[in-house]
This record gives sequence, C-alpha cells and structure tokens, in this order.
Amino acid sequence: MYRVLVCDDDNAILESIKIFLQNEGYEVLTAVDGVEALNVIDNNEIHCLVLDIMMPRLDGLRTITKIREKYTFPIIFLSAKSEDTDKITGLGFGADDYVTKPFNPLELVARVRSQIRRYVSFGSLQVTKNTLVTGGLTLNKETKEVCVDGDAVKLTAREYNILQYLMENMGKVLSSSQIYEAVWNEVSFHTEKTVTVHIRNIREKIEINPKEPKYLKVVWGLGYKVEKI
Repeated sequence: MYRVLVCDDDNAILESIKIFLQNEGYEVLTAVDGVEALNVIDNNEIHCLVLDIMMPRLDGLRTITKIREKYTFPIIFLSAKSEDTDKITGLGFGADDYVTKPFNPLELVARVRSQIRRYVSFGSLQVTKNTLVTGGLTLNKETKEVCVDGDAVKLTAREYNILQYLMENMGKVLSSSQIYEAVWNEVSFHTEKTVTVHIRNIREKIEINPKEPKYLKVVWGLGYKVEKI
C-alpha cells in the first residue's frame, strides 16, 4: 500500500481528498500546514504529497524547498491561483504537478496514481530495509504487501514467501530445490512440480502478460529469477 500525505489548512478539502484516496486503496496521512507536513515526512515513508500553497506558519513554497533538500517523492501542488505564471513558479520550486481549486477529486486521484506509477517505474522510490523494488513491482517485508504500478496484489502466504525470496536474490537464478528448501524449510527430491504451480500463480497475479513476463522469468533447465529493472 502506498502512502500519500495531504497537506491543506482547509479541513473540508483535507477530509474530502482523504476519503477519495482511501477509497482507491491508499494509506492517507494529513497535515494542516508545512510544519506538520515536515514532521510527518521525517517520521514516515511517503510516496506522494498533495500540498496546498497558501497555508499559515509555513506555506507550500517554503515547505517544498525544505523537502527537496532530502526527498525525491512526487509533490502535487494545490492552489486557488490559476495563472500560468503561478503554475510555472510552483513547478520551478520542485513540484511534479499543479492542480487548481476548485478541482475534481477523481482527477486529483488519477494524478496521484500517475505520479506514484512514474516514481516507482523510474526507480526513484527510496528503497528502505523493508522495501524491495524492481520496476513497478514493490514488496514491503514489514506490512507483507505487494503492489504492481501502485495497485495492491493479493498473494497467498506461500506465494508471498516465494516472491520475497526471489526478490531478496534479485537477478540470481534459483533452482526449484533452492526455492523449496528456503520457503518450505525442508529438503525434498520432488520439488519441481510444486514450485512450478506456485510460480505460475504468482505470474498470473503480478504480470500484465504472464506469457511474456516482465518480472518473474523462467531460465529453462536452471530455475527462476526476478529480473532487476
């Protein structure tokens, strides 16, 4: 699950955006000004920030300046100012997108989804000790969540453990026996069919076209690997 921070001093706007993003499966944190936002960012892994420009204590422009000293996650500015010069100024400060008020919440959600997808696909996502990433495929070892291009993927416990083992050994070819011993915690001489079935199920869930996989590859006669992208 990706985490979105929404920062706005208007509680009605804040709650509206929060509801729409949660309905799309995002975890949403909130702040009412730049000071609060910086504190949230320093204590949480953030994947996208929706940031109002006009706020008390610390406005959006000064907030983004401080954020860009340390972080690269996408930032979408919200503003009542709609002039081209205002948009250019906002983007010049390091924003990735600019949405003017009033706005369509569904359009904002689509923009958030697009920014997160681009962030993950281009490898800018900060990899922590609990996050494994290749292209648009992410696995969080702490929350046990798997996402592809920002969309959650439901795996069984066994499928998850296999994928985690392969992603921890990114780029390495692992035999059916190695996978079986690591995941099932036992030695067996009849592992190939069991592992093959699980691999097939995983590919059906994480690949756009399982017959031409992007992530989980078969190396014929040797085993399987998760491609490092």
